[in-house]
Formats: sequence, structure tokens, C-alpha cells
Amino acid sequence: MKHTILLFGVTKDIIGSPEYQLEGTVKSVGELRAKLYDQYPSLEKLNSLMIAVNKNYAADDVLINATDEIALIPPVSGG
Repeated sequence: MKHTILLFGVTKDIIGSPEYQLEGTVKSVGELRAKLYDQYPSLEKLNSLMIAVNKNYAADDVLINATDEIALIPPVSGG
């Protein structure tokens, strides 16, 4: 399965692109998170990194389907 993951904020800087092409299969958000942390250890150092599936924040146990829209949402600051 090939999946395009949308990147925002500092995640674009860490990965070096506005999108990440996921090669291979991951069954859940947790597996995706582990794969990303393995490939890009700097992501793990973020205070919080949310993963959205179909525009909804997703827990690690949420299953990923081939047609799902996935995005990485970094910590947000502001005032």
C-alpha cells in the first residue's frame, strides 16, 4: 500500500516535504507512529504529535484503511 500523509508545521521541516509517501503497510495509527519515529527520530522529541485520520484526531489503536486521509499535526502554540 502506498499512502500520502499530509504534513504541517515543524513536521514538514523534519521530514523535508509537505507530504510523506508511506511505503509498505501499517495497520494502525500506532504502527504508523512507530514507523515514523524509527525513520525520523526528531519527531519523537516533539511535545505532542497528533495523527489525524479523515480529519479527526486518532488514538494509536485506530485502524488505517487504504482510502483514509492521514495528517501529522505538530504541537500548536499561540496566544
